[in-house]
Amino acid sequence: MTIPIRCVLLLGAALPASAYAQEAKPVLSEPVEGQEEIIVQATRSGRRVQDEPVRVEVIDRDEIEEKILMRPGNIAMILSETGGLRVQVTSPALGSANIRVQGMEGRYTQLLADGLPLYGGQASSLGLLQIAPTDLGQVEVIKGAASALYGPSALGGVINLVSRRPGDEPEAEMLMNATSRNGQDVTAYVSAPLGAGWGGSITGGYHRQSRQDLDEDGWIDMAGYERWTARPRFFWNGPEGAKLFLTAGAMREERIGGTLDGRATPDGSPFPQAQDSDRFDIGLVAETPMTDIWTAHLRASAMTQKHRHLFGDVVEKDRHGTIFAEASLSGKGGDTSWIGGIAYQRDSFRSRTFPAFDYTYAVPGIFGQVEQDLATDLTLAGSARIDFHNRFGTQFSPRLSLLYKPSFWTIRVSAGRGFYAPTPFVEEIEAAGLSRLAPLAGLKAETATSASVDLGYRRGPLEGNVTLFGSDMRNTTELVPDGPAAQAGRVRLINLAGTTRTRGAEMLLRYRWDGFTLTGSYVHVHATETGPDDKGRRIVPLTPRHAAGLVAMWEEHDKGRLGFEIYYTGRQRLEDNPYRTRSRPYVEVGMMGEIAVGKARLFLNAENMLGKRQTKYDPLLRPARAIDGRWTVDAWAPLEGFVLNGGVRFRLGGRQ
Repeated sequence: MTIPIRCVLLLGAALPASAYAQEAKPVLSEPVEGQEEIIVQATRSGRRVQDEPVRVEVIDRDEIEEKILMRPGNIAMILSETGGLRVQVTSPALGSANIRVQGMEGRYTQLLADGLPLYGGQASSLGLLQIAPTDLGQVEVIKGAASALYGPSALGGVINLVSRRPGDEPEAEMLMNATSRNGQDVTAYVSAPLGAGWGGSITGGYHRQSRQDLDEDGWIDMAGYERWTARPRFFWNGPEGAKLFLTAGAMREERIGGTLDGRATPDGSPFPQAQDSDRFDIGLVAETPMTDIWTAHLRASAMTQKHRHLFGDVVEKDRHGTIFAEASLSGKGGDTSWIGGIAYQRDSFRSRTFPAFDYTYAVPGIFGQVEQDLATDLTLAGSARIDFHNRFGTQFSPRLSLLYKPSFWTIRVSAGRGFYAPTPFVEEIEAAGLSRLAPLAGLKAETATSASVDLGYRRGPLEGNVTLFGSDMRNTTELVPDGPAAQAGRVRLINLAGTTRTRGAEMLLRYRWDGFTLTGSYVHVHATETGPDDKGRRIVPLTPRHAAGLVAMWEEHDKGRLGFEIYYTGRQRLEDNPYRTRSRPYVEVGMMGEIAVGKARLFLNAENMLGKRQTKYDPLLRPARAIDGRWTVDAWAPLEGFVLNGGVRFRLGGRQ
C-alpha cells in the first residue's frame, strides 16, 4: 500500500541541548519570546533549526501526538505526512514498507535513533513498521545525498528519531487503541529524574492485527501480526556540560500473510508467507568539553536481528548485524564552527539457507565539517567524508550548503554527492526471498548527486515554503531475468546503464489563527531511468507525478483537538502488472478528534472515509507467479480501505 503525502508541521518543538526537555511547544521559523528553540541533532552542529544551512525538517512532539492517535503501532503515519517522503509498501503479502525520499527508493534512506543506526545500516522494510512513536520527542529529516554526514547508508537522505527526555518530575503515559479491522495496541511510557544528574525512561508496547481478506479471494490483504517491544533509556548531565545517553531495545514479532488456510493460488497450491523477527540493540552517545573551545564526542551502537522467513514451502533463516563507532572533536571560534572525526561501521548478513549471499561490509572513514558565518544573515557550510569500503573501494562524499536570511525570507542552496553499497535486498527480494536470485557478481557502487533550492517566508500568521530539488543517480541496481536460466525462473541483480534523473518541487502554505491551523501542500516529482534494454528513457514506477493535501486542525491545550484532512495521489507508472500499466488517481478523506476528560483523553479517528482500496479495481493476486517469485502485484493504492480507530490515553505526573 502507498500512503499518500499529506501536510505536516515542519518546524516544531525544541529539545534543549543542555537539559532534559519537557514536551515540545510549536515554534515558528523565528522563535518568539518565551519559546524554546529547536536544536537539531542530525547535522552535528548544535545550531537552531532556523540557523542550519542544511535544511532540516522537524516534526515536533505535538504533531507526533496527533499521529499517535491515528496509528500508535508504528511511525509510518508520521513520516508519510512530510512533503517529499513517501511510504511505499514493498511486500503486500506481509505489509512491509520503506520510505522513499524525493522519488528515490527506500533502501537509500538512513533511519537513525538519536543519531545511531539502531535499526541497521539498511533498515529492513518491516523495521519501519516495528517502531512505535510513543517515546519520540521529535523527528528530523534531511533530504538528498547525506553520505558526507553518515556514510554509504544515507544516499537518499536521513531520518533521525529523537527520544523524549525526562523532565524534573516523574511522568507516566498509557495508551489503548482498537481498530475496526480487529487491531489492538497498548503502549506505556514512564520517565523520572534519578538524582545526581541522571534521568531515565522506559517504553513498552504490545501490538496485534488479525488477518484480513477484504475481497474474499483467499489471499490475505492485511497481514496478521503480534509484536512486543521494550526500550529503556538513561540520560546524564554532568556539572560542567558533560552528557551521556544510554539505550537498549528488544523487539519480538510474528507476522503471517499469503493464502488463507485451505485456500490456494491460481496454480492450485497454497502459498503461506510469514516472518518471525527478533531484534536487540544497544547504543551510547557521550560528549565532554575539553577546553572553552573544544568538545569531544563519542557514539557507538550494536544491533543484531534474526529472521525466519516463509515463502510457500521455502524457509529462509538469516541474521543481520551492525556495529558502529565514531569519535570526533568539535569546536567554535568567532564566526567559525567545525567538527571532525573518524568512524567505523560493519554491516553483515548471514543466511543459513542461502550462504552464497553472505556478506560483510566493513567501512572505516574520516569526516569533517566547517560552518562559517560570512555575515549576520549569511552562513556557508561544507562537509566531506572519505570512506574506505572493503568491497567497493575508496569513496569521496562532499556536501556544500548556503543559508541567506534577509528579513522575513529564508533562502537555502545545497548540493552533495553520496554512494550506496549494493546488497541483495531490493524491494522485490524483500517480497519474494532469495530462492530465485542468482549470487551477486560484478556490481558497482550506486552513486548520486543531488541539489536543492529552498525559499521560505514567514510573517505573522502566514508561512510559505517552496523547494526545487533534483538528483542524478548512476549504477542503479535492478532485477532482470537471468539469461538462459530465465525459463527456470531465475533473476539477477545488475547495474543499469545511464542515469536515473529525478526533478521535482515541494510547496507548502500555512495560516495560523489562535488554535486553528490551515495547511495546504503540493509535491511534484518527475523521475526517469534507462531500462535494462537501453532503448530510451522511462518513468520510474510507483512514483506519482502529482500529490496534494489540505489539512485543517483546531486544538486547545488540555481540552482537545479536531482535524480534517483531504489529500490526492496522482497516477503512477506500474511495472510488470498484468492488469494495468498506469494506476488510477484517488482521493482520501480523514477526520480525527480528541477530548480531555480529567487525566484521560478519549480519541476517535477515521481514515480513508471514502473507502478507496486497490482490490476494488484489480486483484492483488497475480494470475501467475512472477519470475522473481512474487505472487502479488505492486501496491499503488490503499489495501485496507476505510478504517476507524479509537481509544483512550492516560497521563500522570509531569507538567500538565
